[in-house]
Amino acid sequence: MPSSVVSAISYDSQSQTLRVIFVSGTVYNYKEVPEQVYKEMKTSGSKGSYLNMHIKGKYVFEKIK
Repeated sequence: MPSSVVSAISYDSQSQTLRVIFVSGTVYNYKEVPEQVYKEMKTSGSKGSYLNMHIKGKYVFEKIK
């Protein structure tokens, strides 16, 4: 099911970085995210809700653009 907030997500297992691309075009990298969290978000029914409940405020992030 497409998200109304999150356009795409990707994960770099070597650096444990979760990249979240929002529908607005804004891109954030979340650091030191366990791969299991990425897998759970990927299969979540609502990526936006998962992001708000399990990632925001828990991991250091960097706004890319």
